[in-house]
Amino acid sequence: MLASIAFPAFDPVAIRIGPLAVHWYGLAYLAGFAAATLILRALARRWRLNLTGDDILNIMLAAIVGVIVGARLGYVLFYGSGYYWEEPARILRIWDGGMSFHGGLIGILIAGVVVARSIGMPLLSLWDMGAVGAPVGFGAGRLANFVNGELWGRVTDVPWGVVFPGAGTLPRHPSQLYEAFLEGAVLLTVLLALAWRLPPRPRGELIGWLLVLYGAFRVTAEFFREPDAQLRFLAGGWLTMGMLLSLPMIVGGVSLIVWARAKSLPQQGRAGSAG
Repeated sequence: MLASIAFPAFDPVAIRIGPLAVHWYGLAYLAGFAAATLILRALARRWRLNLTGDDILNIMLAAIVGVIVGARLGYVLFYGSGYYWEEPARILRIWDGGMSFHGGLIGILIAGVVVARSIGMPLLSLWDMGAVGAPVGFGAGRLANFVNGELWGRVTDVPWGVVFPGAGTLPRHPSQLYEAFLEGAVLLTVLLALAWRLPPRPRGELIGWLLVLYGAFRVTAEFFREPDAQLRFLAGGWLTMGMLLSLPMIVGGVSLIVWARAKSLPQQGRAGSAG
């Protein structure tokens, strides 16, 4: 008989105020953006960048829009499997679930292009700051996935296997917790250690490390995570969409690290301020 742990009876709603229901997933987004704001402020001071409080606010507002729009459209394009094209109005129903990390990443990178131009800051410096602030949100989001009992892992016989409601009677890897640890705690620790050094790492290196490490961690976690039901496995029964989307991240990240070290451009805020 397989050893297993019963899934805790979590309520996906964290706070109820009359008809208003605040979900843990929404709080995870809020925690991620709040932590990123604090980290960006600290980095701006440490790197001696000429960024005002309004600049930080503009960066975060752009990030919120980029993440939400990109994550939703990314899910529709990468994981929707034609479902949303039959009823396009469902694309707007984000409360029904369906957000893609890779889409959110693309969205926030595009938002960075817009805000970097608006405040007169080099794009790669802005992306580097964002790379350090992002992992808190990654980890909080995965913890929310666990609380919601979604995105569970593959069937397993490890002693810590969890029987998730809606996933049958067999224990499964709590892959959400694996990802919270790797994509949240480990990634944040590594990037903070790199970012806190003085002088700062060359422009573009930190976003490169984010792409490399997240891509590697996601590919690793996909071996324990149940693939999306509408897509299942790709290319001979082992490749998942998460792997397929993460591999270019690793290649792009390595390229950015090599380029950044070769160019050795200093971190810079508004024109004329360099770390």
